[in-house]
Amino acid sequence: MLSTQDIILIGVIVVVLFGATRLPQIGSGIGQAIRNFKKSINEPEEIEEPKKESSKKEETSKKESD
Repeated sequence: MLSTQDIILIGVIVVVLFGATRLPQIGSGIGQAIRNFKKSINEPEEIEEPKKESSKKEETSKKESD
C-alpha cells in the first residue's frame, strides 16, 4: 500500500516530467477517454447489415456487357 510520502513523491515526479501547465490537459484527456469508454459500454451494439452494392454493380456490369 502506498503511504503519503510515496504519493507525494509520485506527484512531484509527474509535475517534473510533464510540467504544471500540461497536467490539466492530461487530466481532461483521461477524463474524456473514461467517459467515452463508459458510453460505449452502455450503448447497445450496432450491427450493420452488409450492403448490397456489390450485387448492384454486378447487375450494372452485366447489363452494359449485353
